[in-house]
Amino acid sequence: MTEQQHVVEKDGAVNMGKVEQAIDKIGEDRKVEILSSFEGFKQYLGKRIEMAEKLGMSEEQMAKTAEKVADYLSSHEEPRNREEKLLQELWKAGQQEERHMLAHILVRMAQQQ
Repeated sequence: MTEQQHVVEKDGAVNMGKVEQAIDKIGEDRKVEILSSFEGFKQYLGKRIEMAEKLGMSEEQMAKTAEKVADYLSSHEEPRNREEKLLQELWKAGQQEERHMLAHILVRMAQQQ
């Protein structure tokens, strides 16, 4: 991967502009695999959180990244199970502060995987 493709910069800052680009690069088959079950989604998220922790990202950085991913999923992907549907409904109904708190909860949930 070239430096321009990384979402996390050398200084540990998350380049939010590249988060959506990184998601777009995930193949459709892989997206289906990740999103087909809520357990699969949690496992995938847990692995990404583990990687972020190894890179030294703070919970706040991870939550901001989770917000960006949730915004993307909410507007570009149809829920594939009832848990994803509930998350999408909560996301759409929430105000910015509530969405940020939900992102923190998702990060903590994934850390427990």
